[in-house]
Amino acid sequence: MIDKNQIQALIPHAGAMCLLEEVTAWDGQSIACVTETHRDPANPLRRQGRLPAVMAFEYGGQAAAIHGGLRARAAGQTAPPGYLAALRDARWFVTDLDGIAEPLEVAAQLLLGDQAHCLYAIQVSAAGRLLAEARIAIAPQATAETAS
Repeated sequence: MIDKNQIQALIPHAGAMCLLEEVTAWDGQSIACVTETHRDPANPLRRQGRLPAVMAFEYGGQAAAIHGGLRARAAGQTAPPGYLAALRDARWFVTDLDGIAEPLEVAAQLLLGDQAHCLYAIQVSAAGRLLAEARIAIAPQATAETAS
């Protein structure tokens, strides 16, 4: 098990912006995480007291980032900073996440890519019910070296 403290060491999200609380399983191609932060009234993604379902894609993006960090660590490296560059085939099946009583199950499957450029399929579920799904592309952030 990988807990929230270990997760925060892998990704740039800190404090309340680190949405995932535990990694329950992972391998070179996929990751499964759980969280209950969707019900937290202090969740920084809430708008007017609600957590819109579109925010599920941030949960999925963080799962992909954790997966990249774990893959890099397993190879004795550090994952390069990246960002969510594209969201494709996004579908959600609920209006809000905050009303979901069960923990969120967040999964990401690496479809293709290397340490810097990746394509993932993400799913957010609760108690076996699919809440949202999409494909996301992760691209490296520009550094001083790549910007010049």
